[in-house]
Amino acid sequence: MNSAPGLDASKTRITVFQMAVMTTITVASLRSLPAMAAYGWASILLWLIPAALFFVPTALIAAELSASVPGGVYEWIKEALGQRWALVAVWVQWTHNIVWYPAQLAMIAGAAAYFVNLSGLANSGIYTAIVIVVVFWWAVWVGMHGGNLFAKIASRAGLIGTIIPAGILVALGIAWLVTGQHEPNNALEGTNLLPPLAGPASVALIVSNFLAFAGMEMNAVHASHLPRPRRDFTRVIGIAFAGTLGIFIVPTLIMSMVLSGDKSHTADGVMVAFSKFFAAFHVPWLGNVVYLLIVFGGIASIVTWISGPSRILYHAAKDDALPAFFHKTNKNDAQSGIYIIMGIVVTILACLYIVFPDNVSDVFSVLVGMAVALYLTMYMFMFVSAIILRKTKKSGMEGYRAPGLYIVAVIGIVASFAAFVMTFIPQAGQKGIPHALYPVIVAVFFVVLAAPSLILYRMARQQKVVADAASTDAADADADSTDSTDDGQVSP
Repeated sequence: MNSAPGLDASKTRITVFQMAVMTTITVASLRSLPAMAAYGWASILLWLIPAALFFVPTALIAAELSASVPGGVYEWIKEALGQRWALVAVWVQWTHNIVWYPAQLAMIAGAAAYFVNLSGLANSGIYTAIVIVVVFWWAVWVGMHGGNLFAKIASRAGLIGTIIPAGILVALGIAWLVTGQHEPNNALEGTNLLPPLAGPASVALIVSNFLAFAGMEMNAVHASHLPRPRRDFTRVIGIAFAGTLGIFIVPTLIMSMVLSGDKSHTADGVMVAFSKFFAAFHVPWLGNVVYLLIVFGGIASIVTWISGPSRILYHAAKDDALPAFFHKTNKNDAQSGIYIIMGIVVTILACLYIVFPDNVSDVFSVLVGMAVALYLTMYMFMFVSAIILRKTKKSGMEGYRAPGLYIVAVIGIVASFAAFVMTFIPQAGQKGIPHALYPVIVAVFFVVLAAPSLILYRMARQQKVVADAASTDAADADADSTDSTDDGQVSP
């Protein structure tokens, strides 16, 4: 990916540290921790199983493919399976994220409400909708400026809002143990290392964590902005891998020391945990500082997730896989047409918090769970492509070479397919949708969001045929005009 003409290369350069932080916060989020903290010691396996079956294959394969086939997921799949399926893959990744944005921004709204000591605002549909719209359009504005502005904001805010709060949580946990503090009925009491398994719904709980590790491959589309792309992005993945596991496992156990196991704090568990720690150490005012940091972390994740998938989709549009509107860029070479579509859709989704203030969070929770099937589809394409590219010697010949790629890719395919199937099974405790109808609704949801990619691809190909025909006609007309001029000349 080259800089737009006239842009200073130094302004588009991204350092290894910036990319590593961006990739870490793309994957790791404090938002996922409270749900796992409710399982106490069993949370270790609930993190390690998807890490071994999904995160490791994703990291190894993304490292090899980024070193061999520049351009990110679209180029990897296009090289192996063709343009049509490459578009489908990046389209489902992009649509999954659009459904996810409002849920993530609602968490930011809640943290902001705690910061100003107005926690009741977190239950206000109007307040939540306003925060979603304002923050998202601000993130769009950042993305519209192109260059490395988004990288600077995402990496710095991610460091401040995700990595530092995780570190503070670990420090508080150590201090809690050293001083002999104890919270009655905490999630660690009465639990063991084996998670409770009671049928398909409990297995669905494990596979739901697969997407907690999603995103390792996303920033490969920005790898060309690294000083030495092939070598540096492999280093980025190694740093992000270690950082993500550290942020997920240790802070989850520390939260378990102060949260109950009844899952009553799934939504606001991060804030509740910090509040209990700071209250125990008689510094409750520090809670407000951490809430502000968490707001920064949430904003950083939004900026990163807006830029990555939209740039990948623009890359497909520039390859004539999407209609002309998706090609639109501004003077900063930012994908303005795609950003505008995202902003409009997220604004409409945010209005649901006003129309259905009492249960819209539950609705979005179900929608995000359903959208997991979309993202897993992209990963299955990616793992299959890795096998084809290695077999045809288009990857692994230079730069990083993933060990045991065929085995790793097959594990990734099987794990992703199992997780895909499990998205059609309601999780334990899911309410609001009859269990018999749930698989049907998921299937309809999947088709409605995935099918437009094939329709738009067909439209784009028709536009390309028309444009090529017009270009040929124009060239023929110019040739005829030249011939007529030559015939009309009189030799001396």
